[in-house]
Amino acid sequence: MAIKATIYKANLQIADMDRGYYADHSLTIARHPSETDERMMMRVLAFALNANDTLVFGKGLSDDDEPDLWQKDLTGSIEKWIEVGLPDDKRLLKACGRSDQVLAYCYNSTSDIWWKQIAGKVERARNLCVMQVPAEAAAQMAALAQRTMHLQFTVQDGQVWLGDGERVVQTELIMRKEFAARR
Repeated sequence: MAIKATIYKANLQIADMDRGYYADHSLTIARHPSETDERMMMRVLAFALNANDTLVFGKGLSDDDEPDLWQKDLTGSIEKWIEVGLPDDKRLLKACGRSDQVLAYCYNSTSDIWWKQIAGKVERARNLCVMQVPAEAAAQMAALAQRTMHLQFTVQDGQVWLGDGERVVQTELIMRKEFAARR
């Protein structure tokens, strides 16, 4: 018998001053049996950094054809495709062909090695943005994981704060690749 996903609930209060976005979101997160607390919290962070009313969790680890998060328009076209972890260049380029924007959030101690291996292969992807969460911050965010979470998320001047009322993790994401300027 296959092991089923574990369900987590998160109430997220977002104050993203850089985007002018202020909202509360109640999230239901299905954690794949092979997923770590760190990876799950990176999905929550990616949600908070891109939050809006149409952003939803995809099947991620359970389905190769879906991202960790995505946003579709009313016609079903993919506006935003979000990957967490160290996806290979083929997956990222395929996503770039299917979506208006692709964002990748890498977060572990091997992120630098991964980026050196794929940077040249994805440089032509104009609709790809790659950001790195420092490994120490990712580990601290993993410590906030609980089956029921109440999290406050704040962004100001590129600084990111994630807290649970008792502990706060503060970090700044490292930009590896920005979206190309539109002509």
